[in-house]
Amino acid sequence: MDANKLDAIRDSIPDYARDLKLNLGSVLSSAGAPGLNERQIWSVALASAIAARNPEFTRAIEAAASEHLDAAHLQAARAAAAIMGMNNVYYRFLHLVEDPEYSSLPARLRMNVIGNPGIEKLDFELLSLAVSAINACGLCITSHEKKLRADGVSREMIQSAVRIAAVVNAVAGVLEYGAGQAGTVPSAAAA
Repeated sequence: MDANKLDAIRDSIPDYARDLKLNLGSVLSSAGAPGLNERQIWSVALASAIAARNPEFTRAIEAAASEHLDAAHLQAARAAAAIMGMNNVYYRFLHLVEDPEYSSLPARLRMNVIGNPGIEKLDFELLSLAVSAINACGLCITSHEKKLRADGVSREMIQSAVRIAAVVNAVAGVLEYGAGQAGTVPSAAAA
């Protein structure tokens, strides 16, 4: 499987989501993701696809990403999706529960990969931000964005990563809907 699989998936996006088809082609390029290098683009795309939970689309993104990423970056993208899948639920709870006492309690959750992600920590922060945007964790989004900005990452780079996450997430949803449509139950009128 290679980039052709991703092209085939892109071509399968229905007409009602034509903007997504165009955006997917755009955001996965240097011109469409200003400030990000190829490695960052494809790492963000893979972490985002995993977070968006569409297996076929994730496999296509992973195959295309494999042409641009070494083993460490592939593993870091997977790790970011995994750890943020846990952290986003936990920290979203802390944010939404409206009881500050919970924040004073130790999390007691292992998060070792954040301290040693196997790639540059700022790149891992970018992946974590993208996954947090998909998972809608305001506390994590704020935390990762502040860390990136404090370390000199431009708003343009941050926006590019979140744009990739937004498009990948939307495409995964449209593809999931399309897969569900293929197996729809006949309506009562047709019976």
